Amino acid sequence: MKADVAVAGNGVLGLSLAVELKRRAPGLRVVVVGPASRPGGATTAAGAMLNCFAEVTDTTHRHPASRAKFAMARTALDAWPDWLAALGDGDGKGPSAVSPGTFVVLGAQATATAVRNFDAVQEALKEHAEPHQEVQAADIPGLRPVPHERPVRALYLEREGAVDARAVLQALEDAGRRLGVTVTDGRTTHLLAAHGRCTGMRLDDGTEIAAGAVVVAAGTASGPLLDQLLPDRTPPMLHGTGCAVRTLRHTGPGFDRVIRTPTRSGACGMHLVPLGGGVEYLGATNVVCFDPPPGPRLGVTQFLLRFATEQFDTRLGMSSVQGWHYAGRPVPLDRFPLLGPTGIDGLYAATGTYRDGFHSSPVIARHLADTILNPGPLPELLAPFAPVRGPIETMTVEESIDLFVSDEVETAAEYGMRLPYFLDTDPIATRARNQAHEALERLEPPVALPPEILTAVHAAPPTHLRHLNTYLRTSRTTGPVPSP
Repeated sequence: MKADVAVAGNGVLGLSLAVELKRRAPGLRVVVVGPASRPGGATTAAGAMLNCFAEVTDTTHRHPASRAKFAMARTALDAWPDWLAALGDGDGKGPSAVSPGTFVVLGAQATATAVRNFDAVQEALKEHAEPHQEVQAADIPGLRPVPHERPVRALYLEREGAVDARAVLQALEDAGRRLGVTVTDGRTTHLLAAHGRCTGMRLDDGTEIAAGAVVVAAGTASGPLLDQLLPDRTPPMLHGTGCAVRTLRHTGPGFDRVIRTPTRSGACGMHLVPLGGGVEYLGATNVVCFDPPPGPRLGVTQFLLRFATEQFDTRLGMSSVQGWHYAGRPVPLDRFPLLGPTGIDGLYAATGTYRDGFHSSPVIARHLADTILNPGPLPELLAPFAPVRGPIETMTVEESIDLFVSDEVETAAEYGMRLPYFLDTDPIATRARNQAHEALERLEPPVALPPEILTAVHAAPPTHLRHLNTYLRTSRTTGPVPSP
């Protein structure tokens, strides 16, 4: 099989890029490869919140890469209405935003991190003149938490909401087929190279696809693929395993809009997404590791259900479970995406987006299509996220230790730790600080990493640790990418 562009990965990024390429260059031969069932795919498990400002934290503005990531999300927020409309079958009616509008609530027992992040959300909304309102908890339809968790502050973000991720994936596939994209059920196992450039890919059934350009957009499987031609040159890819549950409402009116918390200690914000007909999506957990467990951990799943019931609506306890969602988000070592050309002719990356891939997909697709169709300097929006790079450090090593310690203490409180008045959290903080130092001592050289990544490093088996340290040593050199 021959193609002008072959995409490894049939998630939202791979399909969005394929659609964008065919819209701009109808004669282009574009092939997308991925298992039809998408096992472990992040998009199929996503709550698909279109959140930009609601994801802001108190560190968003502190580093150029963080600011660039926010700028990408903000651009995507503007792009989604037209993007959805264009996915329709020629009638301008694509998948609709099932729940326009988002409430961000700060519970009475919120941790210090959650409070800072709530303040950061509000400051960003004001700075960018984003439409929003500060509201009273009593005015949020469907909200009925336990009394001691009633929100003390709440914001309503008018333009942020959610779409059905499964419906968007299907619409992308349908749009791609109408445009002439070839969708192949299979898994890319090898990247092919000759004469210093990437020339195609081999699938698990032995099929080879010769291509002028290859895009790796395979989620958590992207790391091993890129390592075939770029050993130890791209940030190692971890698995951000997340669990969510889809329920059917039996008691109470339920919610008609997204409701969520700000980003919490060591985790994404808890959220509930109404999907229509009484169906609600409750998410999500966040456990980052080098080798994903075979299923969601019982403890964090229990916490998910308790937290949603206590903080959002006690009547959720009467809802029936319709299904569980469990998948792995692609998480680079530094948590920043890998986007654009890799330094090997013909090879591009569109992966490592962690929790932002779905929301940012229209913008990522547009800019990557620019790069593939008109090779040249990397677009400004993608420049910080060049796939071949050393780890992006947004803080000092000592600051990363302090953040790890505060997250561990706050997470313990979120999980229900209660101490008598004559004791403090020093023993927990001391244990956490020792754990952070132990993790950093495993790195050559030590680098400043976010708390959930330090946790994964602390538990990493020797094989992953060797790979990680080889990457860290290699990233200190500035030589060109070697020819494959």
